[in-house]
Amino acid sequence: MRLPLPLRALAGPLSCLLWALVGALGAGTAAAAPAAAPSAADAPAVERIDYLLQPSDLLHVQVFQEEDLQRDVRISQEYSITLPLIGSVNLRGTTLREAEALIRDRYAADYLVKPQVTVSVLEYTKRSVNVLGSVGQPGAVAFTPEQPMTLLDAIARAGGFSRLADRQHVSLSRTVEGKVEKYTINADEVIQGTAAQAWVLRKDDVIYVPEKLF
Repeated sequence: MRLPLPLRALAGPLSCLLWALVGALGAGTAAAAPAAAPSAADAPAVERIDYLLQPSDLLHVQVFQEEDLQRDVRISQEYSITLPLIGSVNLRGTTLREAEALIRDRYAADYLVKPQVTVSVLEYTKRSVNVLGSVGQPGAVAFTPEQPMTLLDAIARAGGFSRLADRQHVSLSRTVEGKVEKYTINADEVIQGTAAQAWVLRKDDVIYVPEKLF
């Protein structure tokens, strides 16, 4: 059907106005769209885990722009290392980051201005625990500090519980500052996740799994 002449004259401007309104609404919708979710790169960095230094650990000590002071040194049984200029450094009870601060302060005290010190572990001392008693393969089980070992991990690596094992009275002996501490652990509770802790092991711990008493 053809429109009367006056209406045909208005059809063009009205069509343009209608398309302009549609475009404006579309732009408003786009502006109101939610911002993109943050990417993985925006996530906070994972905090670096510190490490408690042990005798026989091999360290690499580097002082920025001081190549003559760079050394690979092994921690003695007395927890000490020897470095150029500052001599013996006692690292007993110190972590990797604390060792960096200690060495930096020693150099800053008498020799360097605002030294930048980096300490890294080239080789960790060997660590092991002993698993004895009613397990498949009694003996020493080695582990590294990068992969902490729990009570159940050690027993599993020793062949697991034997058929006669008394899992509710597992003994753990640990030497702390020259004194032996003993714990009795219900391994069934650890397995079920109802125990107070998973019992992360330390170097030279001794685990003994007794047999059931009938």
